[in-house]
Amino acid sequence: MNAMLKPDSAEPVAAAAADEKPARRPRRPLAANTTARARAKISATALKIIAPLLGAALLVLVWQIITVKNSTFPTPAATLQEAIKLFSDPFYRNSPNDQGIGWNLLASLQRVGMGFGLAALVGIPLGFLIGRVQFVNAMFSPIISLLKPVSPLAWLPIGLLVFKSANPAAIWSIFICSIWPMIINTAIGVQRVPQDYMNVARVLNLSEWKILTKILLPSALPFVLTGVRLSIGTAWLVIVAAEMLTGGVGIGFWVWDEWNNLNVPHIIIAIGAIGLVGLLLEQALVALARAFTYEQVSN
Repeated sequence: MNAMLKPDSAEPVAAAAADEKPARRPRRPLAANTTARARAKISATALKIIAPLLGAALLVLVWQIITVKNSTFPTPAATLQEAIKLFSDPFYRNSPNDQGIGWNLLASLQRVGMGFGLAALVGIPLGFLIGRVQFVNAMFSPIISLLKPVSPLAWLPIGLLVFKSANPAAIWSIFICSIWPMIINTAIGVQRVPQDYMNVARVLNLSEWKILTKILLPSALPFVLTGVRLSIGTAWLVIVAAEMLTGGVGIGFWVWDEWNNLNVPHIIIAIGAIGLVGLLLEQALVALARAFTYEQVSN
């Protein structure tokens, strides 16, 4: 009787269910993937190569338009010819006041290196001390707030008065303008060290030297390198103006001397050389920051 009540269609339905296969997700066409990759490569190439070339072409076009309106302004072609002549022998030396652009750039870089190095030796330790000790922070904060907005060239007469020489005065101007970004960024980096790190150091009873080397320095290093990058750009900016006022060998004095000779193409070439050296210094410090930190460093 139970067999008679069993539905006849039970076994066929089960068999049909077993024979069914799960529906597959539709696959994207291979041609669409290839097209997307090609578009991405073209877009990346346009951003890295084509866009800068278009920017340079636009600059040259504006330059050419200016020369049409002003006949005394050198054309891009004439400036290029002068640059080829100038850089064919950049290290000639006929007299102390007649030297190639290469010697002038090296003299400026030497001054920047000395002033910047002295600022790093003083500014970075002082920044750690300000960030670590609240009393020192309260003592130096008003002084930094008062002196930081002063133009670096305002310190040049003080340097001439104290050192009685143009070269130390220029180095002094670089020192005083480079030190503030290092102090401020280093102090901020030390103050932003997570409190949990300091609590662990207190529990482990670490010495102040170990706290500095094991906790504060690694945590504040990105801020320190940011201050260094800002300082080197400011130092290279100031040296040109300082050398215009002090004279001697240097790219700033060379620009001023070419202006006195009404040699405008050489001035434009010097502007390009100054910008290129500043860019190389900036990129070198960006590479240094990427080597010593795990954070992304933007240009």
